Amino acid sequence: MVLFAIIDILGSIPIILNIKKKSNSVHAFRASAIALAILLLFLFSGEGILRLFNVDIQSFAVAGALIIFIFAIEMILDIEIFHNKGPEGSASIVPLAFPLIAGPGSFTTLLSLRAEYAMENIIVALVLNLIFVYFVIKSTSRIEKFFGEGGIYILRKFFGIILLAIAVKLFTTNLGYLL
Repeated sequence: MVLFAIIDILGSIPIILNIKKKSNSVHAFRASAIALAILLLFLFSGEGILRLFNVDIQSFAVAGALIIFIFAIEMILDIEIFHNKGPEGSASIVPLAFPLIAGPGSFTTLLSLRAEYAMENIIVALVLNLIFVYFVIKSTSRIEKFFGEGGIYILRKFFGIILLAIAVKLFTTNLGYLL
């Protein structure tokens, strides 16, 4: 359940719809599979990768909080800061698989969960969460039809504020460790 709350794919629906509108192609399976691979890689070797670059998890979390903050500002103020200049179809990878689904919050959570739970339980939780992510991404068009343009606009603003609060919490919590 912790991973479900951190990944928050339902709160990301307005972002996914915006990405679809900009790039016209979001591949649910590709985004889910790549996010799962990134999360599993980080679960097993995240601390080592960060140590290789001489980066601690708190610094990584603060950097991720700034990215989440930018996404939130885009949603709240209806401005575009992130421009996806990657090749066709890359929106499924950046920003969707990383950092939206597999991002600093989920990385930090995975490292925390490793201290409390068996690795098998964490892997099962990851797989179940990413199956849910797949179905949500696959259903975004139906969700958009259900809520309508006005409903999606309201959801975008609401979840923008929630995302902003998450970014601030992630930033302040980890900044305290750095000072």
